[in-house]
Amino acid sequence: MPNIDHHAPGIFCWAELVTSDQAEAKKFYNGVFGWSADDMPMGPNDFYSMFKLEGRSVGAGYTLRPEMVKQGIPPHWGLYVSVENADQSASRVASLGGILLAPAFDVFDAGRMAVIQDPTGATISVWQPKRHTGFEIAGVPGSFCWADLMTSDPSRAEKFYAGLFGWKFDRGEKGGDYLHIKNGDTYIGGIPPAGTAGPGVPPHWSLYYLVTDCDASTAKAKTLGARVYMPPTTIEGVGRWSVLADPQGATFSAFQPMERR
Repeated sequence: MPNIDHHAPGIFCWAELVTSDQAEAKKFYNGVFGWSADDMPMGPNDFYSMFKLEGRSVGAGYTLRPEMVKQGIPPHWGLYVSVENADQSASRVASLGGILLAPAFDVFDAGRMAVIQDPTGATISVWQPKRHTGFEIAGVPGSFCWADLMTSDPSRAEKFYAGLFGWKFDRGEKGGDYLHIKNGDTYIGGIPPAGTAGPGVPPHWSLYYLVTDCDASTAKAKTLGARVYMPPTTIEGVGRWSVLADPQGATFSAFQPMERR
């Protein structure tokens, strides 16, 4: 199902790169995933880069704002969840133990959004689509395919997101400590065991991008200046993936699925 025209509520619907060097980031992701970029003016010397794959949107990027730099916010990938009503979703955040970082607001005629921090400290945005629905392509190399919540308190996070989005959680057919996130009948992500990210890493959402050959994509990214945090690793019957940081420091994963046996 490569083309997407609509996202059901509760589905991850958009990814946004916030970077310290927009021009270099565009070159990097073009080299790794083959993305092109359509630059949309946001001001006299500012623009929003819409990343494209096969002519369809796969995400976007923009340069860190001065106020972000002052706050010490590093380059990162941000994740959005589709909702029917951004205001209603935002109104439930505090009662569920989260923090509303930015109340619902309009993004021109593209949609309406709010930025939230879950009770464990990870940040995510909600998106009520208008003209812009979000990802327009999936299931092809270079497209978003999964997200993991890296947190020190999976149980607390589970309660929050179940209350906010109606997500369900299970440990899969074989059990274990990894919590699979299910939106309706669709598995969309997971929550690894506490401590998986390593000491000192703050809670965050980790985004995965589909590739045909994890080793080749990882090697290519490295030649383009990426840092390899985890080399290609296999879980039988699931896939092979690596954890990378682009030259500006934003982390992401390359994922090569494998057939179940």
